[in-house]
Amino acid sequence: MTSSARVFAILNLFDEAHPIWHADEINETLGYTRATGYRYVKELVAAGFLRKASAGRYSLGPRIIELDFQLRRSDPVLLAAVPVADELAKRARIDAVLSTIFATKLVDTYRASADPTLPFRYGRGHPRPLFQGAAPKVILAFTARSQLVNIYKSCAEEIATAGLGNTWAEFRSRLTEIRNERFYWSRGELDEWLSGAAMPLFDADGDVAAAIALVGRKEPMEKLGERRLRSLLERACDDIQRTIANGGSPSGILL
Repeated sequence: MTSSARVFAILNLFDEAHPIWHADEINETLGYTRATGYRYVKELVAAGFLRKASAGRYSLGPRIIELDFQLRRSDPVLLAAVPVADELAKRARIDAVLSTIFATKLVDTYRASADPTLPFRYGRGHPRPLFQGAAPKVILAFTARSQLVNIYKSCAEEIATAGLGNTWAEFRSRLTEIRNERFYWSRGELDEWLSGAAMPLFDADGDVAAAIALVGRKEPMEKLGERRLRSLLERACDDIQRTIANGGSPSGILL
């Protein structure tokens, strides 16, 4: 790995299960020498990505929060999608969720809630399964082949378990089916009582950037039906893509 990749590998260690790391634990986990590991940690602290929690122990730093603040006010797809998602949730009377993929993780970036009591196990920024649910499938269906090959090599067993194919050819074929539909409705893939219907969103260059999904309990989703779900999502996607194409963004502050 390059020096920069080795530095960023430290940040990748921090998650919900391991929010604080001792510098010696970082070195042991990543195989860095004491001198190298401590230098990387010092650089991350100086840049604000880490902060001292106690002697020799570190947590994520305030620069992460600053970048999140900036992202919510500058990302073109997010800016275009948030007001549309808010309106979509009101119209459908179920939650509207924006999601995106990085590496082999899917995260929700925004949730417009029509039912605050809905007990989601996942929330904004909390990684969730890449091969379960509607949002990841519609994103993967439009992901570049080279990236999909890497994902398959890393996650073949998970892909098979999710019923997306036991071989690369089967995986690619299943995604092609979803791509042709430009729509996916999942029922009970993440939680038995939960359903989600999603469609893809694209950036200004036409590359898939995210998914917008309607997510709710099975009963109200079934009551809406596929035709209505498609119609609601298609209208939302058209509004979002129009704003992105025009290079503008709706006014308002994201919370």
